[in-house]
Amino acid sequence: MDRLARRKGILLVIIGAIFWGIGGTVSKKLFQQYAIDVNWLVTTRLLIAGFLLLTVQFFAKGRSQITGVWKNRRAAVQLIVFGLLGMLAVQYTYLASIKHGNAAVATLLQYLAPVMIIIYLILRKQIVLTRQDLLTVSLALVGCIFLLTDGSLSQLSVPTPAIVWGILSGIALAFYTLYAVSLLKQYDSLVIVGWAMIIGGFALSFIHPPWQMNFSSMTIAAHLYVGFVIVFGTMVAFWFYIESLQNLSPKETSLLGSLEPLAAVLTTVFWLKEPFGIFQWVGTACIIGMIVLVALTSKDSQPLQKEKPLRVS
Repeated sequence: MDRLARRKGILLVIIGAIFWGIGGTVSKKLFQQYAIDVNWLVTTRLLIAGFLLLTVQFFAKGRSQITGVWKNRRAAVQLIVFGLLGMLAVQYTYLASIKHGNAAVATLLQYLAPVMIIIYLILRKQIVLTRQDLLTVSLALVGCIFLLTDGSLSQLSVPTPAIVWGILSGIALAFYTLYAVSLLKQYDSLVIVGWAMIIGGFALSFIHPPWQMNFSSMTIAAHLYVGFVIVFGTMVAFWFYIESLQNLSPKETSLLGSLEPLAAVLTTVFWLKEPFGIFQWVGTACIIGMIVLVALTSKDSQPLQKEKPLRVS
């Protein structure tokens, strides 16, 4: 039974990671071929996915925490801050990077968050610089150089706005990861992320209401792509990732989660036919190697390896 449960956990995290990666590529398809507005997609994705996650929480684990988080004044304030500066910031910057570039580069730049966290904790003198940290930072820097220049230092191979939004996405994800620690000690991940999505989506609704969309101009294919991004690329991906923790350690889940950038790269190159040079593949390998190294070397006592890790893309 233990072996069967472990296999189930492995399967769930693999499916979740792949859905995350593909979800980014499908978003690029919506921006590129159907001219979907990034503000509308972020708003709609957050509101619907957040509601679905809270629905899963309601039926799977009960509703006490869903309402309980709002009865604690401090937790409620933290949740609002997390929803606006964490969840909304991560989602918007990530999809904006995809819009101006592609899902592969956006996902890989977002995965620089662990390096940013390491640098932040070192500057705050909360951890001591180790050889593993040096190797992690070196892999990230070399990977970025190859990814963004394709070996030519005279020009960038990726549009500047995509790079800026991608780096901002990494910074937002670093904040998202660190800020949520205290909330996750008190409440389930589904509750925190579900409410954070709804808060972020509600706030962005004032800028771009989700109902202000010319749905008549959207084809059936466009509707299906939007549905995939919301349901499979967001809600199901996160749900499966959390469920895998029932049978796998956080370290194993984080390690298998590195399939997300690989899925984003492969679907970008082979489905959307985006050009990807040999040095960009080398850069991709360096960044994925950095992710694996972080997963393998993180200790349970470090902020990078929490009991209930958060993920969102």
